[in-house]
Amino acid sequence: MIRRRLLSACLTLFACVPWVHAQTPDTSPGLVARGDYLARAADCAGCHTAAPVPGKPQPHPFAGGLPMGSPFGTIWSSNITPDPVHGIGRYSYEDFARALRKGVAPGGKHLYPAMPYPSFSKISDDDLHALYAYFMHGVEPVAQAAPATKLPFPFNQRWALTFWDFAFAPDKPFVADPTRDAQWNRGAYLVQSLGHCGACHTPRGPAYDELGYTDESPAYLTGGTNDHWHAPNLTGLPGAGLGRISAADLAAFLKTGHGAGLATFGAMVQVVEDSTQYLDDQDLQAIASYLKSLPAHGDGGTYDDHSREARQSVAALHTGEQERPGAGLYQGTCARCHQADGMGVPLKYPRLAGNPAVLSQKPDSLVRLVLQGGRAPSTVHGPEPKKMPAFADQLTDTEIARVLTFVRSTWGNNAPPVTTRDVRTMREAVGGGSTH
Repeated sequence: MIRRRLLSACLTLFACVPWVHAQTPDTSPGLVARGDYLARAADCAGCHTAAPVPGKPQPHPFAGGLPMGSPFGTIWSSNITPDPVHGIGRYSYEDFARALRKGVAPGGKHLYPAMPYPSFSKISDDDLHALYAYFMHGVEPVAQAAPATKLPFPFNQRWALTFWDFAFAPDKPFVADPTRDAQWNRGAYLVQSLGHCGACHTPRGPAYDELGYTDESPAYLTGGTNDHWHAPNLTGLPGAGLGRISAADLAAFLKTGHGAGLATFGAMVQVVEDSTQYLDDQDLQAIASYLKSLPAHGDGGTYDDHSREARQSVAALHTGEQERPGAGLYQGTCARCHQADGMGVPLKYPRLAGNPAVLSQKPDSLVRLVLQGGRAPSTVHGPEPKKMPAFADQLTDTEIARVLTFVRSTWGNNAPPVTTRDVRTMREAVGGGSTH
């Protein structure tokens, strides 16, 4: 009798304790699809897929092998497919969450902050579970080792990142602002967490730390330089920022690469192609709503198309009477696409008059674009992408400096001049002929 009662009590106890039952992770198609969408929002493929090489097979998505420049050396992106040897196939959900939010891989290996874990720390639990489901059950495993990152001493001492994380990396989840509406909070969440926009658009300190991770910092999204591209100011600055760009044009820009007469170029092309073009309209509008709410911060040039100088420069270019340095070069090499009045051709060639990228405090992106050329993104809903030729072998450093200075000071534009030294430094950094 005693044995029966004891057995009955034990069975009842075990039936009531939830940890006795095997916990099966949710791999439903809906959750995996949600994770796919979130992975696009986070642009995971943009960093964790190697660049294509002409004549060779297309690289496997998420298999790593993309080199990323940093002040300390080249950092290679890792394989994040579910391969159990070369990827993350053996990661538990807790391993996955710790890597994304804390920057620490299994075994205590610290990740370099090229991985935007300070931003990913704000990802919600629900979204993190969906991402885990997608990477474990929606991504093809690739048995391919990514190149190892080998930075020089002392930057190869990953244990020191413990102190970097303590000093610079926030680990607080996103908290909605009760004084703002749902659309604004959704946009803030996407920009600050999954979108990690600050990783490029926020300036960094001497320790490679972003000088702000939310709009509470006046430096947040005021422009940053990465791999010799300068990501422009995204605050309400009227000249070099988004102050004159409408929310609707911003949403269109993220969806198609074109908006307000502007076109995506440089490093942002891949972001549009791999990420933002796939976001639904509600999320794009939320991002635009949030960005448009940011007050003006930072420095940059100004734009006044009603000024006397603006009217005179446009009239002179139309009549061919412009004698300023760089004017002839512009007419001969740029005006066919960007037009004499600097207004470009909508959905084909971007305007230069009042273009925030043209008015940026730092001319890095303009110089690199002229040297190497570029293209607009190829998107599902956008126009056929146009290409800009490279002028590294056609124009000298002095000529490039003159034509860019002309562009930055005409049609109402008023931004600092570009120097021959600016061009020479960029040419040496990224390559582009030996014309001087």
